[in-house]
Amino acid sequence: MKFKEFIKEKLLTIFLLIFAIITIEIFLMVYTTGRFIKIYIPIVILLIYFIGILYEYIKKKRYYNYLNNIMQELNEKYLITSMIKTPDFLEGRILKNILEDLDKSMKENVNTYKYLMEDYKEYIELWIHEIKTPIATSKMIIENNKNEVTRSINEELDEIENYTEQALFYARSNTIEKDYYIRKCELIEIVNESIKKNKNILIQQKVEINLHDLDLEVNTDKKWIIFIVNQIIQNSIKYRKKDNDLKLEIYGEKGKENRSLIIKDNGIGIREEEILKVFEKGFTGYNGRLLGKKSTGIGLYLCNKLCDKLGIKIVLTSKLDKGTEVKLIFPRGSYINL
Repeated sequence: MKFKEFIKEKLLTIFLLIFAIITIEIFLMVYTTGRFIKIYIPIVILLIYFIGILYEYIKKKRYYNYLNNIMQELNEKYLITSMIKTPDFLEGRILKNILEDLDKSMKENVNTYKYLMEDYKEYIELWIHEIKTPIATSKMIIENNKNEVTRSINEELDEIENYTEQALFYARSNTIEKDYYIRKCELIEIVNESIKKNKNILIQQKVEINLHDLDLEVNTDKKWIIFIVNQIIQNSIKYRKKDNDLKLEIYGEKGKENRSLIIKDNGIGIREEEILKVFEKGFTGYNGRLLGKKSTGIGLYLCNKLCDKLGIKIVLTSKLDKGTEVKLIFPRGSYINL
């Protein structure tokens, strides 16, 4: 708050005060009053008034500067009402009361939408669990009636199952802290579970898989990390070269401060200018446009989000027409940060 702006707000009262002083001086001229009195009275009135204005300015400036400093330091600006102290002037108290009312109204509004979102999330999770039953039943029927048609249907059911699982993990991704269990896991167990989930398409596509150096332990949630690895393997299958057999190399690395799981393929790769964007929500890029509707741009976005929640670093490197490498880096004792 600048003094010049503050004085502008007081111009009306200053003009009224000057008018009052002039009126007093006119009345004093009627009476035989000494010159000293005629000079002393307006000077004292003006001096007292301006001392009062200066005191008010200093008090308000100090408070509003304090308010502004708190706002600058806060990351969550909506917490301002619980941080500021009650000022000792009327305008400040009125402002604080208004902010508290706004804060209360905002919290009530947020809670309403939070309840609606929770309700919707519960419905989505319930629906996903329910849809798994007819999928499993359909697969059992196919198992007992194997032919070219049922094999093709089974592939589509695998796709449906993958997308429903993706939807389930997406729905839970914002509340992972309520649904994780950190324990020691063997990398070989994680990889084998992920391969098992994709065994049908891996066999059909005659994918060559090279596993080695996976006898390492990491601290993580097994269910969530299997989903992440599963998404990466599915991406490798989706973006394979049509004229070449897909080769997957999955192995572990042991560092001083971390353990890593590396998944490499010889697929179509990613353009250099697109590598930094692959973790963005909905980004499909050039390869995604080639695949059309088969690419949603959700898989790697979700992997990155879940890795961030689990304290895992995900690094992707790729060369166009050469292949892609995804590295999952598990810090030792990363579960402490959760």
